[in-house]
Amino acid sequence: MKTNITSIIIALIISSQLGAQNLNVEITENTKSPYLLGKIDKSGLEGENYKSWFTKNYTDYKPNTALVSKISSELKSYDIMLFMGTWCGDSKKEVPKLYKVLEACDFPMEQLTVVAVSRQPDMYKQSPQHEEAGLNIHRVPTIIFYKEGKEVNRIVEHPVNSFEEDILNIITKNDYKSNYQIVAAVYKILNKKGAKGLKRKQKKLLQKYKEKVSGMYELNTYGRILYGTNRLEEAIAVFEFNTKLFPDQPRVFMSLANTLGASGYKEKAIEVLEKAIELHPKNEDLKQNLEVIKSN
Repeated sequence: MKTNITSIIIALIISSQLGAQNLNVEITENTKSPYLLGKIDKSGLEGENYKSWFTKNYTDYKPNTALVSKISSELKSYDIMLFMGTWCGDSKKEVPKLYKVLEACDFPMEQLTVVAVSRQPDMYKQSPQHEEAGLNIHRVPTIIFYKEGKEVNRIVEHPVNSFEEDILNIITKNDYKSNYQIVAAVYKILNKKGAKGLKRKQKKLLQKYKEKVSGMYELNTYGRILYGTNRLEEAIAVFEFNTKLFPDQPRVFMSLANTLGASGYKEKAIEVLEKAIELHPKNEDLKQNLEVIKSN
């Protein structure tokens, strides 16, 4: 009950702050360090608690002038939506560069919408107004390019090459493939066929992506996002698929088991961990995890 009351108080504080000021809302209560939440702009990022990293990375970045001249005109016909976290290392590194490129292109800033998301467990990578809903925001920063109201492409977490090169591809031939293509593929299947559809497609996905996924955290983070937005069956399906991709990683089995246990599937969680221990008999974390689930 104490935890629930605390969560309610935090929600009320955030709500009152958002009501008083819709732009560049700063959260300072119940957090180790302040962070921005909701819609923001450059002036917010130049605020006292963020300018140390924003100004340095903005100043240090030198856009490719030749590429800027190629993208400047056409880019103005796009709208851009940026999701970031002022607490996120990748956002701190990449967002100042993006601003520098957009300004070099003389991009109309009224066509840029920036949303700062939360780091809190109960609102992880979400905003109070939920601008991220339905947009598959699993990594930040995520930069989405729209034309005539439709998404054309996106840059996820960091450019594949550089912002200038990636944007040039997106606004010309548009065969650009952002980072985390496995998540994009899984997201598409879940939206069309649900958790059962993902299970049916596991074999084909394994054949296509087995050697292309950089690590277990690509899908582990996505599963966490699904769980945090109450898409429990889909989260379980993603964690289960991740055990097929990375059977040599004990942590993927713990993620699956813990999600099963928290969702009311205790016996299935125990079964997952017992099978994982057979694969990794010396792993003490798996054994401890099993004891915790059995005791609950």
